[in-house]
Amino acid sequence: MALRLPKAALPAEMSETMIKAFGAVFEPTEVLWHNPGVAAANQELAGRVAGWDALDESLKSFAHMAVAALIGCSWCLDVNYFQARNQGLDLAKASQVPVWRASELFTPLERDVMAYAEAMSVTPPTVTDEQYGDLLDVLGPGAMVELTAYVAFVNMAARANIANGVSSQGFSDSCEIPLAGRPATGAPRA
Repeated sequence: MALRLPKAALPAEMSETMIKAFGAVFEPTEVLWHNPGVAAANQELAGRVAGWDALDESLKSFAHMAVAALIGCSWCLDVNYFQARNQGLDLAKASQVPVWRASELFTPLERDVMAYAEAMSVTPPTVTDEQYGDLLDVLGPGAMVELTAYVAFVNMAARANIANGVSSQGFSDSCEIPLAGRPATGAPRA
């Protein structure tokens, strides 16, 4: 996939901060910078979302990667593998998220979270009362609200990346985790 807009020049300080933290400037930000107001609002929201703490980080990471694999956002998968390593998450599990249904590595709760993330991400959404209720019983109201809002945010960001032609930047190369592809069968389509 090729970028559908050329990269816009970011302010030097912003580029330097990203390079220092991640080793590269995020291409989604460079594309969104054609409208600095949109880019700034997106960054502010992403920063606030990253600060939420009612839900376990690994569950959020797996939910994000499940959405990315389902809808085809290679940039999201790529950067999430990188973040999983930096956050000390289970890299064996992270590498298997795109094929989680066939993997035996995941706990029932992790599977339920990924299934919920996918059910929220298909059109129309297929979340059931039972699915929601089961997760609510385990996670509690605060974490359930966070999971739901998190998956909604991930969908917005991932779909914008895909529409703008943003794809993997190679962040996962430093993790020694092979960038997994979309599941061939057995998963709902977005």
